[in-house]
Amino acid sequence: MQGLIGLLKAAGSLMGLQPLLLIAAGIVVGIMAGAMPGVSPSMGVALMVPFTYAMDPSLALVYLAAIYLAANYGGSITAVTINTPGTPSAVVTAFDGYPLARKGRAGEALGVSLVASFVGGAVGILVLMLFSGPLAKVALKFWPAEYFSLAVLGLSTIASMGGQNALKSAISAVLGLLICTIGMDPVLGVSRFTFGNVNLFDGFEFIPMLIGLLALSEVFVEVEKFDFASESVAGAEKAKWPSLGYYWKLRLSMLRASVIGTIVGIFPGAGATIATFISYDVEKRFSSTPEEFGQGMPEGVAAAEASNSASVGGALVPMLTLGIPGSATAAVLMGALMIHNLQPGPELFVKSPELIYKLFASLLIGNVIMLILGLAGSRLWINVTRVRKQILFPLIFAFAMIGSYAVNSSMWDVMVCLGFGMFGWILKRYGYPLPPLVLGTVLGEMAEVNLRRAVMMAGPTAIFQRPGSVALLVVAALSFAIPIIQAGKARQRA
Repeated sequence: MQGLIGLLKAAGSLMGLQPLLLIAAGIVVGIMAGAMPGVSPSMGVALMVPFTYAMDPSLALVYLAAIYLAANYGGSITAVTINTPGTPSAVVTAFDGYPLARKGRAGEALGVSLVASFVGGAVGILVLMLFSGPLAKVALKFWPAEYFSLAVLGLSTIASMGGQNALKSAISAVLGLLICTIGMDPVLGVSRFTFGNVNLFDGFEFIPMLIGLLALSEVFVEVEKFDFASESVAGAEKAKWPSLGYYWKLRLSMLRASVIGTIVGIFPGAGATIATFISYDVEKRFSSTPEEFGQGMPEGVAAAEASNSASVGGALVPMLTLGIPGSATAAVLMGALMIHNLQPGPELFVKSPELIYKLFASLLIGNVIMLILGLAGSRLWINVTRVRKQILFPLIFAFAMIGSYAVNSSMWDVMVCLGFGMFGWILKRYGYPLPPLVLGTVLGEMAEVNLRRAVMMAGPTAIFQRPGSVALLVVAALSFAIPIIQAGKARQRA
């Protein structure tokens, strides 16, 4: 009861013109940061930190949290319209969002991504408010063995990503894992597969690689077809927006993904990208038409965006309660709090409870403002799909180059983007799916580092010594085996 009173007081204090404008400004900046390839949520928040030095600590936190919340949604805009995810976690949104746009249903895809982001954000925030303490304690009990098993669970989803060719899907995932081995050894500090090139000491930067694989490869495929005369469908059909009944049919997809996104977001280092892959795979298994995923399924968009936004609330749980950031952006927020002489952790709830309540209230208000601004700007974003290919492809190419360069202000990243664009084009020509490769690059380092840490701590059988690790490995084995068994039975029936 005391918590509810504190939350209502905090919400009342945010009803003034200045706080609401500040939250709205944070939402706008966040959407723009998320939509621009090369500017991640953590980078968007970090760029705005200097502007908060003169602010009241509570207002600074409110502003930066609004950016964080909106940036995760903003990445879906370019993922849907031009197959260029603005954030790494928006990769999964592009799997079905871009095919929907290609079919002339861009309004449908953007509407689902917005509403799913709103629902996921609301679930994540409510969990943050109600269960911060107990959930953070569970997350702290995860040792390297459990993190390795969690990575294996994520990798097991490739079994359902391969469609009709599981072998090519597995090869694609292995290529992603091999890419992760390039650079300095994370444990021993020796260089691997760098061939003396200092640019490779840190491996390949993820954002340029991602832009090349997904955006440039698509441009190269279309240029190879050399069919610029035809347009997909009329603009009027593209502007069609889903009804309330349409969203209601997706309610279970959104809720399932929101719960998964929140839980995965709580574990430090797991992040939104892993949450979206797992949620997408779970939704595919629940679907009666799993073979249509990747060809324009609204459930795929809903699962990806709901888990993506829900992970925001999850990532803030360990940061606020234990002083352990659950994501890169949460780490930037934690740094901003420390600049204002506030130390995240258990004492923050005792010394500055009003600050915590104000953060909770601002996230709820910001989520509603994001929905309103998203609906208001939707018509503008749909117009991207009306641009003719002769203009759109050069623009995508230019944005890819600019976004890649912006990450580190390095021409090397531009060359990485081009190289992976060609690599992705070759893989597509021979029928190798790109999603498993992306998943392998996301989870490779997490799996390797935590396996080696676990072995150093408890020997070769470390991953089988902890019940949590064994449970995750069993689920991963079932997740990998069931789709293969089902595919075999389907072939026998055929």
